[in-house]
Amino acid sequence: MSAKIYPLQFNPILKDRIWGGEKLKTVLNKPIVSSITGESWELSTVAGDVSVVSNGDLKGQLLTQLIEDNPNGILGTEVHEKFGTQFPLLFKYLDAREDLSIQVHPNDALAKERHNSFGKTEMWYVMQADPKSNIIVGFKEDSSQEEYLEHLNNNSLLSILDTVEVKKGHAYFLETGTVHAIGAGLLIAEIQQTSDITYRLYDFDRKDAQGNKRELHVDLALEAINYKKFDTRKPYLEEENQSNSIVNCPYFTTNFIPLTEKMKVSKTGNSFTVYMCIDGAFELEYDKTIYSYKQGDTVLIPAAMDYYIVTGKASILEIYIS
Repeated sequence: MSAKIYPLQFNPILKDRIWGGEKLKTVLNKPIVSSITGESWELSTVAGDVSVVSNGDLKGQLLTQLIEDNPNGILGTEVHEKFGTQFPLLFKYLDAREDLSIQVHPNDALAKERHNSFGKTEMWYVMQADPKSNIIVGFKEDSSQEEYLEHLNNNSLLSILDTVEVKKGHAYFLETGTVHAIGAGLLIAEIQQTSDITYRLYDFDRKDAQGNKRELHVDLALEAINYKKFDTRKPYLEEENQSNSIVNCPYFTTNFIPLTEKMKVSKTGNSFTVYMCIDGAFELEYDKTIYSYKQGDTVLIPAAMDYYIVTGKASILEIYIS
Protein backbone atom coordinates (compact mmCIF):
# COMPACT_ATOMS: atom_id res chain seq x y z
CA MET A 1 0.00 0.00 0.00
CA SER A 2 2.79 2.46 0.83
CA ALA A 3 3.88 2.46 -2.81
CA LYS A 4 0.44 3.76 -3.80
CA ILE A 5 0.44 6.90 -1.68
CA TYR A 6 -0.36 9.94 -3.84
CA PRO A 7 -2.83 12.88 -3.87
CA LEU A 8 -6.35 11.44 -4.10
CA GLN A 9 -9.39 12.85 -5.86
CA PHE A 10 -12.90 11.45 -5.70
CA ASN A 11 -16.04 11.36 -7.82
CA PRO A 12 -18.42 14.10 -6.62
CA ILE A 13 -21.60 12.81 -4.96
CA LEU A 14 -24.30 15.12 -6.33
CA LYS A 15 -27.48 15.89 -4.41
CA ASP A 16 -30.62 17.45 -5.82
CA ARG A 17 -32.27 19.83 -3.35
CA ILE A 18 -35.48 21.84 -3.47
CA TRP A 19 -33.31 24.97 -3.12
CA GLY A 20 -30.52 23.95 -5.53
CA GLY A 21 -29.47 25.42 -8.88
CA GLU A 22 -26.85 25.07 -11.63
CA LYS A 23 -23.77 26.95 -10.34
CA LEU A 24 -22.03 23.70 -9.43
CA LYS A 25 -21.89 23.11 -13.18
CA THR A 26 -21.55 26.63 -14.56
CA VAL A 27 -18.95 27.82 -12.00
CA LEU A 28 -17.31 24.64 -10.69
CA ASN A 29 -17.72 22.36 -13.72
CA LYS A 30 -19.39 19.53 -11.80
CA PRO A 31 -21.19 16.94 -13.98
CA ILE A 32 -24.71 17.85 -12.88
CA VAL A 33 -27.69 17.00 -15.07
CA SER A 34 -30.55 18.70 -13.19
CA SER A 35 -31.44 22.34 -12.57
CA ILE A 36 -31.79 21.85 -8.80
CA THR A 37 -28.46 20.35 -7.76
CA GLY A 38 -27.76 21.84 -4.34
CA GLU A 39 -24.75 19.89 -3.08
CA SER A 40 -21.58 18.24 -4.31
CA TRP A 41 -20.19 15.98 -1.61
CA GLU A 42 -16.49 16.02 -2.36
CA LEU A 43 -15.14 13.78 0.38
CA SER A 44 -17.50 11.61 2.43
CA THR A 45 -17.75 8.42 4.44
CA VAL A 46 -21.40 8.97 5.40
CA ALA A 47 -23.21 5.61 5.15
CA GLY A 48 -24.65 5.23 1.66
CA ASP A 49 -22.55 8.11 0.35
CA VAL A 50 -18.95 6.91 0.53
CA SER A 51 -16.50 8.63 -1.82
CA VAL A 52 -14.90 6.66 -4.65
CA VAL A 53 -11.38 7.45 -5.90
CA SER A 54 -11.36 9.00 -9.38
CA ASN A 55 -7.61 9.12 -10.17
CA GLY A 56 -4.48 6.96 -10.27
CA ASP A 57 -3.78 3.36 -9.28
CA LEU A 58 -6.52 3.37 -6.63
CA LYS A 59 -9.26 4.55 -8.99
CA GLY A 60 -12.58 2.90 -8.18
CA GLN A 61 -11.74 2.13 -4.55
CA LEU A 62 -13.82 3.36 -1.62
CA LEU A 63 -12.30 5.85 0.81
CA THR A 64 -13.42 3.61 3.67
CA GLN A 65 -11.43 0.70 2.24
CA LEU A 66 -8.29 2.80 1.80
CA ILE A 67 -8.50 3.81 5.46
CA GLU A 68 -9.04 0.23 6.61
CA ASP A 69 -6.00 -0.89 4.59
CA ASN A 70 -3.68 1.88 5.77
CA PRO A 71 -5.14 4.01 8.56
CA ASN A 72 -1.91 5.71 9.61
CA GLY A 73 -0.84 6.38 6.03
CA ILE A 74 -4.17 7.91 5.01
CA LEU A 75 -5.56 9.47 8.19
CA GLY A 76 -2.34 10.11 10.11
CA THR A 77 -1.11 8.70 13.39
CA GLU A 78 -2.90 11.16 15.68
CA VAL A 79 -6.16 11.11 13.72
CA HIS A 80 -6.12 7.30 13.69
CA GLU A 81 -5.50 7.24 17.44
CA LYS A 82 -8.39 9.62 18.08
CA PHE A 83 -10.99 8.39 15.57
CA GLY A 84 -9.98 4.82 14.76
CA THR A 85 -10.75 4.12 11.11
CA GLN A 86 -13.51 6.73 10.90
CA PHE A 87 -12.96 9.67 8.55
CA PRO A 88 -14.04 12.52 10.81
CA LEU A 89 -14.89 15.25 8.28
CA LEU A 90 -17.25 15.84 5.36
CA PHE A 91 -16.47 18.29 2.55
CA LYS A 92 -19.08 19.88 0.29
CA TYR A 93 -19.78 22.61 -2.23
CA LEU A 94 -23.28 24.11 -1.92
CA ASP A 95 -25.30 26.10 -4.47
CA ALA A 96 -28.27 27.92 -2.96
CA ARG A 97 -30.54 29.17 -5.75
CA GLU A 98 -33.20 29.69 -3.07
CA ASP A 99 -33.03 30.10 0.70
CA LEU A 100 -32.24 26.96 2.66
CA SER A 101 -34.42 26.01 5.61
CA ILE A 102 -33.66 27.48 9.03
CA GLN A 103 -31.99 24.66 10.95
CA VAL A 104 -29.71 23.63 13.79
CA HIS A 105 -27.32 20.73 14.45
CA PRO A 106 -26.87 18.87 17.75
CA ASN A 107 -23.58 18.65 19.65
CA ASP A 108 -21.57 15.45 20.01
CA ALA A 109 -23.24 14.32 23.24
CA LEU A 110 -26.79 14.83 21.98
CA ALA A 111 -26.04 13.33 18.56
CA LYS A 112 -24.41 10.29 20.19
CA GLU A 113 -27.35 9.77 22.55
CA ARG A 114 -30.07 10.20 19.93
CA HIS A 115 -28.48 9.06 16.66
CA ASN A 116 -25.19 7.30 17.52
CA SER A 117 -23.52 9.97 15.39
CA PHE A 118 -21.02 12.79 15.63
CA GLY A 119 -22.44 16.26 16.13
CA LYS A 120 -22.14 18.76 13.31
CA THR A 121 -19.77 21.65 13.87
CA GLU A 122 -19.22 23.31 10.48
CA MET A 123 -17.80 26.31 8.65
CA TRP A 124 -18.70 28.11 5.45
CA TYR A 125 -16.43 29.88 2.99
CA VAL A 126 -18.29 32.08 0.50
CA MET A 127 -16.94 31.38 -3.00
CA GLN A 128 -19.46 33.52 -4.90
CA ALA A 129 -22.30 35.77 -3.79
CA ASP A 130 -25.03 37.41 -5.82
CA PRO A 131 -25.70 41.05 -4.80
CA LYS A 132 -27.43 41.43 -1.42
CA SER A 133 -27.18 37.72 -0.59
CA ASN A 134 -27.39 36.93 3.10
CA ILE A 135 -27.24 34.22 5.73
CA ILE A 136 -28.94 33.68 9.05
CA VAL A 137 -26.52 33.00 11.91
CA GLY A 138 -27.87 32.82 15.46
CA PHE A 139 -29.93 35.36 17.40
CA LYS A 140 -29.83 39.17 17.24
CA GLU A 141 -29.73 39.26 21.05
CA ASP A 142 -29.62 36.64 23.79
CA SER A 143 -32.88 34.73 23.63
CA SER A 144 -34.57 31.85 25.46
CA GLN A 145 -36.52 28.72 24.68
CA GLU A 146 -39.74 30.52 25.64
CA GLU A 147 -39.11 33.53 23.39
CA TYR A 148 -38.00 31.29 20.54
CA LEU A 149 -41.16 29.16 20.73
CA GLU A 150 -43.39 32.24 20.94
CA HIS A 151 -41.94 33.66 17.73
CA LEU A 152 -41.91 30.28 16.01
CA ASN A 153 -45.60 29.78 16.79
CA ASN A 154 -46.44 33.35 15.74
CA ASN A 155 -44.59 32.92 12.43
CA SER A 156 -42.22 35.76 13.40
CA LEU A 157 -39.04 33.77 14.00
CA LEU A 158 -37.08 35.84 11.47
CA SER A 159 -37.54 38.94 13.61
CA ILE A 160 -35.25 37.61 16.37
CA LEU A 161 -32.65 35.90 14.16
CA ASP A 162 -29.50 37.63 12.93
CA THR A 163 -29.54 38.13 9.15
CA VAL A 164 -26.15 39.13 7.72
CA GLU A 165 -25.27 40.29 4.20
CA VAL A 166 -22.27 38.34 2.88
CA LYS A 167 -19.69 38.73 0.13
CA LYS A 168 -17.16 36.55 -1.66
CA GLY A 169 -14.32 35.59 0.67
CA HIS A 170 -16.33 35.82 3.89
CA ALA A 171 -15.90 32.89 6.29
CA TYR A 172 -18.23 31.79 9.08
CA PHE A 173 -17.81 29.25 11.88
CA LEU A 174 -20.97 27.56 13.11
CA GLU A 175 -20.61 25.68 16.34
CA THR A 176 -23.28 23.11 17.14
CA GLY A 177 -26.41 24.78 18.46
CA THR A 178 -26.18 27.75 16.07
CA VAL A 179 -29.52 28.40 14.36
CA HIS A 180 -28.61 29.09 10.74
CA ALA A 181 -29.63 29.23 7.09
CA ILE A 182 -27.80 29.86 3.83
CA GLY A 183 -29.59 32.48 1.76
CA ALA A 184 -30.35 32.52 -1.96
CA GLY A 185 -27.60 33.41 -4.40
CA LEU A 186 -24.63 31.87 -2.58
CA LEU A 187 -22.00 29.33 -3.64
CA ILE A 188 -20.27 27.97 -0.55
CA ALA A 189 -17.49 25.58 0.42
CA GLU A 190 -18.51 23.75 3.58
CA ILE A 191 -16.30 21.83 6.00
CA GLN A 192 -18.06 19.88 8.75
CA GLN A 193 -17.88 16.93 11.07
CA THR A 194 -18.95 13.65 9.48
CA SER A 195 -22.65 13.85 10.30
CA ASP A 196 -25.88 14.24 8.39
CA ILE A 197 -28.01 15.14 11.43
CA THR A 198 -30.06 18.27 10.83
CA TYR A 199 -33.04 19.59 12.77
CA ARG A 200 -35.19 21.74 10.50
CA LEU A 201 -36.99 24.57 12.32
CA TYR A 202 -38.73 26.48 9.55
CA ASP A 203 -38.91 25.97 5.79
CA PHE A 204 -40.88 29.02 4.58
CA ASP A 205 -43.92 26.74 4.06
CA ARG A 206 -42.39 25.39 0.82
CA LYS A 207 -43.74 22.32 -0.93
CA ASP A 208 -41.80 19.75 -2.96
CA ALA A 209 -42.68 18.51 -6.45
CA GLN A 210 -45.31 16.22 -4.94
CA GLY A 211 -46.94 19.09 -3.04
CA ASN A 212 -45.64 18.01 0.35
CA LYS A 213 -44.01 20.23 2.95
CA ARG A 214 -40.69 18.99 4.32
CA GLU A 215 -40.62 17.58 7.83
CA LEU A 216 -39.84 19.93 10.72
CA HIS A 217 -38.07 18.88 13.92
CA VAL A 218 -39.25 21.53 16.37
CA ASP A 219 -39.23 19.35 19.50
CA LEU A 220 -35.87 17.71 18.76
CA ALA A 221 -34.31 21.13 18.20
CA LEU A 222 -35.28 22.71 21.54
CA GLU A 223 -32.51 21.05 23.54
CA ALA A 224 -29.97 21.48 20.72
CA ILE A 225 -30.24 25.26 20.26
CA ASN A 226 -27.77 27.74 21.74
CA TYR A 227 -29.96 30.73 22.62
CA LYS A 228 -27.05 33.12 23.24
CA LYS A 229 -25.87 35.77 20.76
CA PHE A 230 -22.33 35.20 19.49
CA ASP A 231 -20.16 36.21 16.54
CA THR A 232 -19.76 33.65 13.75
CA ARG A 233 -17.75 35.72 11.23
CA LYS A 234 -14.07 34.69 11.05
CA PRO A 235 -11.76 37.39 9.67
CA TYR A 236 -8.39 36.16 8.44
CA LEU A 237 -5.11 37.39 6.96
CA GLU A 238 -4.23 36.93 3.28
CA GLU A 239 -0.44 36.73 3.31
CA GLU A 240 0.73 35.17 0.06
CA ASN A 241 2.21 31.67 -0.20
CA GLN A 242 1.57 30.71 3.38
CA SER A 243 -1.20 29.29 5.55
CA ASN A 244 -3.42 31.98 7.11
CA SER A 245 -5.61 30.69 9.94
CA ILE A 246 -9.39 30.97 9.56
CA VAL A 247 -10.69 28.35 12.02
CA ASN A 248 -8.83 26.31 14.61
CA CYS A 249 -11.21 24.15 16.63
CA PRO A 250 -11.08 20.65 18.17
CA TYR A 251 -12.66 19.16 15.04
CA PHE A 252 -10.65 20.78 12.26
CA THR A 253 -8.22 23.54 11.34
CA THR A 254 -8.90 25.56 8.18
CA ASN A 255 -6.35 27.92 6.64
CA PHE A 256 -6.46 30.21 3.61
CA ILE A 257 -3.54 30.04 1.15
CA PRO A 258 -3.27 32.79 -1.51
CA LEU A 259 -0.84 31.00 -3.82
CA THR A 260 1.15 33.12 -6.28
CA GLU A 261 4.37 31.14 -6.73
CA LYS A 262 6.14 27.98 -5.57
CA MET A 263 5.46 26.80 -2.01
CA LYS A 264 7.28 23.89 -0.37
CA VAL A 265 5.21 21.90 2.11
CA SER A 266 6.47 19.56 4.85
CA LYS A 267 4.08 17.44 6.95
CA THR A 268 4.54 15.45 10.16
CA GLY A 269 2.32 12.45 9.39
CA ASN A 270 -0.07 13.26 12.26
CA SER A 271 -3.02 14.18 10.02
CA PHE A 272 -4.26 14.04 6.46
CA THR A 273 -4.63 17.38 4.64
CA VAL A 274 -7.40 18.42 2.27
CA TYR A 275 -7.08 21.19 -0.32
CA MET A 276 -10.20 22.82 -1.76
CA CYS A 277 -9.34 24.98 -4.76
CA ILE A 278 -11.73 27.90 -4.44
CA ASP A 279 -10.27 30.03 -7.22
CA GLY A 280 -7.59 29.78 -9.92
CA ALA A 281 -5.48 26.67 -10.56
CA PHE A 282 -2.36 25.03 -9.14
CA GLU A 283 -0.03 22.08 -9.56
CA LEU A 284 1.28 19.73 -6.89
CA GLU A 285 4.58 17.90 -7.38
CA TYR A 286 5.13 14.71 -5.38
CA ASP A 287 7.49 11.82 -5.97
CA LYS A 288 8.52 13.16 -9.41
CA THR A 289 4.89 13.36 -10.57
CA ILE A 290 2.90 16.54 -11.20
CA TYR A 291 -0.82 16.71 -10.42
CA SER A 292 -3.01 19.57 -11.69
CA TYR A 293 -6.05 21.17 -10.00
CA LYS A 294 -8.54 23.91 -10.86
CA GLN A 295 -11.35 25.79 -9.17
CA GLY A 296 -13.86 23.38 -7.63
CA ASP A 297 -11.36 20.52 -7.21
CA THR A 298 -10.89 18.88 -3.83
CA VAL A 299 -7.83 16.75 -3.11
CA LEU A 300 -7.00 14.51 -0.16
CA ILE A 301 -3.31 14.55 0.74
CA PRO A 302 -2.65 11.29 2.66
CA ALA A 303 -0.75 11.79 5.91
CA ALA A 304 2.16 9.72 4.60
CA MET A 305 2.91 12.42 2.00
CA ASP A 306 5.45 14.27 4.13
CA TYR A 307 6.92 16.60 1.48
CA TYR A 308 5.62 18.10 -1.75
CA ILE A 309 5.63 21.36 -3.74
CA VAL A 310 2.63 23.41 -4.86
CA THR A 311 2.88 26.00 -7.64
CA GLY A 312 0.38 28.26 -9.34
CA LYS A 313 -2.00 31.16 -8.94
CA ALA A 314 -4.88 30.03 -6.78
CA SER A 315 -6.88 30.56 -3.61
CA ILE A 316 -6.86 27.36 -1.56
CA LEU A 317 -8.54 26.21 1.63
CA GLU A 318 -6.20 23.93 3.60
CA ILE A 319 -7.90 21.66 6.13
CA TYR A 320 -6.45 19.18 8.63
CA ILE A 321 -6.90 18.02 12.20
CA SER A 322 -4.49 19.39 14.79
